[in-house]
Amino acid sequence: MSKGLDDDEGTTAPGAEQRYVSALYGRLDALRAETRARLDGVMAAAGPGHQGRTERDAAAAELAARLTRLDSAENGLCFGRLDMADGERRYIGRIGIRDDDLEPLLIDWRAPAARPFYAATQWSPEGVARRRHIRLDGRRVAGVMDEDLTGPAGPAADAALLAAVTAARTGRMNDIVATIQREQDEIIRSPHTGVLVVQGGPGTGKTAVALHRAAFLLHTWRERLARSGVLVVGPSTGFLRYIGEVLPSLGETGVLLSTVGELFPGVRARRPEDPRTAEVKGRADMARVLAAAVRDRQRVPEAPVDIEYDGGTVRLRPADCERARRLARETGLPHNEAAPAFRRAALAALARDAAGRYGADVLSGGSLLTAADRRGIQAELAASPEVAAVLEALWPRLTPQRLLADLYASPERLAAAAGGMGAADRARLVRPADGAGWSVADMPLLDEAAELLGEDERAHRAARAEQNAWRAEQVRLAREALAIARGSRTTDADEGEEAEQLAAFDLLDAERLAERQAEQDTRGAAERAAADRTWTFGHIVVDEAQELSAMAWRVLARRCPTRSMTIVGDIAQTGAAGGAGRSWAEAIGPHVGIRFRQAELTVNYRLPAEVAEVAAGVLRRIDPNARPPRAVRAAGRAPWRLAVSADALVPTAARLARRACEREPEGQVAVIGPAALRPVLAAAVAAAGPQDRIAVLDPGQAKGLEFDGVLVVDPAGIAAGVPRGLNDLYVALTRATRWLGVLHGPGVPPEPLSRLPPPPGPAH
Repeated sequence: MSKGLDDDEGTTAPGAEQRYVSALYGRLDALRAETRARLDGVMAAAGPGHQGRTERDAAAAELAARLTRLDSAENGLCFGRLDMADGERRYIGRIGIRDDDLEPLLIDWRAPAARPFYAATQWSPEGVARRRHIRLDGRRVAGVMDEDLTGPAGPAADAALLAAVTAARTGRMNDIVATIQREQDEIIRSPHTGVLVVQGGPGTGKTAVALHRAAFLLHTWRERLARSGVLVVGPSTGFLRYIGEVLPSLGETGVLLSTVGELFPGVRARRPEDPRTAEVKGRADMARVLAAAVRDRQRVPEAPVDIEYDGGTVRLRPADCERARRLARETGLPHNEAAPAFRRAALAALARDAAGRYGADVLSGGSLLTAADRRGIQAELAASPEVAAVLEALWPRLTPQRLLADLYASPERLAAAAGGMGAADRARLVRPADGAGWSVADMPLLDEAAELLGEDERAHRAARAEQNAWRAEQVRLAREALAIARGSRTTDADEGEEAEQLAAFDLLDAERLAERQAEQDTRGAAERAAADRTWTFGHIVVDEAQELSAMAWRVLARRCPTRSMTIVGDIAQTGAAGGAGRSWAEAIGPHVGIRFRQAELTVNYRLPAEVAEVAAGVLRRIDPNARPPRAVRAAGRAPWRLAVSADALVPTAARLARRACEREPEGQVAVIGPAALRPVLAAAVAAAGPQDRIAVLDPGQAKGLEFDGVLVVDPAGIAAGVPRGLNDLYVALTRATRWLGVLHGPGVPPEPLSRLPPPPGPAH
């Protein structure tokens, strides 16, 4: 049963809770002031030398992170109370707060003691007699709602949950810390080791569950994960903006949010890609193609190569090159890192050929040259630009960008590396060498190429030289500063007496002064990881994971060798590029084997039952065996469809979207149409006047987002325009929290949309 404010105790509950909540905020303010004071003290005092500064920076970073967590708890500090059967009372909130005697005043929602707030039911109360939901408006208690768990078992109306799912959308996802449901909580608190796959249909809260799980893991294993970091991967930058405030609102800022297309530092994915080409690039076979492309660049000439040297020529024979290539490959190193082995073997062969010009000792038959002479010849050859050019052509130093661009630009290279691929698929990969940048589908290929190529030793040498030059300049400046200080010292002391004050030059030399002035890397784990392609994370969360290609999964497997992952998605929403498989085992099996556990979210909180019924009809066409999640509420607004002429489709969509915003003063509206139609729809909506509450998207861009109202334009074009078009239509139909409209041209729309009634009233 639920107890509201009209019950006996309810009449005084808000007042009593207000006193406690005010005390909590008072304690929060005191903790903030104390933490700020400690941070100011740490920043003002630094120990001597590099170690002292390192210790100061570490302490400052820890205090700054604590202050961030305290500040993030301002909104909705306390949202619940548990009255236990044994008389104990527990207040539940965003963070844990203790008094001066270390007694708990507020329990962090992630602590084991808070678990019954989410898990207790009338069937399994877990020692709870009453659960109270506390709603705050700023620091004011705006209301409470009680659930009595001691009465007869029966469904309890969860007013807090219904208020959250029916609230108007703002364009940003909110956290659900106050309304996490039991099946969601079980997933959030699942052990962090291994791979957890969460299958959830539209509206089941899988994104929120994944983000709250990340916050839970950071709280529970903070020391380990704070060092290695947590990566959250989403399907688009728009999606990442949508979820971007959730983790900070939970006090967690040390998390890297990224798309797969942003995981290759220094390269931005701006090139559009045909879905069929993206599907080819995402296949697992592309790893073999790239490996073959690298080996194809390790050449052996068909005929001897003569190189000018010392007024004559030296000859590099195919057999010498074959031997040098074999020795380089046997090192097991990536291509660029094996290049020095190839060069050494080839130079040795050239040196032997050059030494042969000097003849042999007539008595012993041995070379007339000493070992030192031969080393000198080899050094001269190594310094020869002509020799360097030949060796570079045979074993070129490559960047991932150059390898991939050269491969795409050459049908001959593609045929050699991808001989097992069909000619039509190879043709999709061909593009000019200056092919206008990179697509999202290229990013995993660049990452794979980087693994195969390794680092270029020349880049390392240049970086070391730059660092040494910078260091020498700092020491020079420090030496000058000390000389100026020494020349400006006081002369007040009598001759033969020592000055009573110590100066900088009495305490340290130029080397130590330069060291003290060196800039420290104060970036957090997330910032450092974003700039480092080789960074490995302690845990990875992948949202809309059904979209990832096999090559993208290889990238993530390299980023997390411990295979500690939370993977959430819905196979039925797999888009046009096809993902990596038709099941989770097919998608992630090649990377984690059978070592993953799977959970399912079965309750749909987003979609009204009326919209869910329409979407379920499309789901049955995608997979007759699929089970749609169960909707928990009805909106009382039936989905509708409107047929117009082909010429009227776009202007009518713009007019209906603006009219919806005029009719309802709050909330977000989405116009979702085929990708090819989106630019025209966006222009029409913009031409109708400024309206920041309307988003114009294609199904891929809408994935993972939600809106109060959704207008699906040209459903037949969505379903037929790309491979897996019905999946895209399913995505478009499952974004609404309040109302759904379908606008189509002449003819019958895809089933079951043809059975929808016309719009109510004057909407058309």
